Amino acid sequence: MEINQQQEPDYESVTIDYVGFVDPYAVEGMLVLKSDDGKEFHMRAFSGEVARHIASFTEESRDSVPTIYKMLEEICEENELVLVKVKIYDSGEVLRANLYFTGKKDLVLRNYRASDAMALAVFYNIPILVRKNLLKEKLEA
Repeated sequence: MEINQQQEPDYESVTIDYVGFVDPYAVEGMLVLKSDDGKEFHMRAFSGEVARHIASFTEESRDSVPTIYKMLEEICEENELVLVKVKIYDSGEVLRANLYFTGKKDLVLRNYRASDAMALAVFYNIPILVRKNLLKEKLEA
């Protein structure tokens, strides 16, 4: 399977429609992901810290980049790799992500935390793909 192949039929490209918090203390983060056809996926149960990073990256602020993201960037530069897409999927009760890199060789890092993958996708402005079965019609109030 090639990293840069056409989008797989069981995944849909999404954008981040909303970043916020579930609780008033900003301990638990929340995202609303939206597909081109208006379907949504509400992602929660991740740290408020990651939500704050995603929000700042969406505003193209790179002032406070976490050390782990900088470390990944340096590893990629040293190995001539570029993160090109992330895929979000459910694995039992949790959300996971695969990170796709290309460069001197193709590399897929599998089964990582979806929230960190989302932050990296926003940081690098790359496609976010979500398994279609997670997307639901928007509920009207």
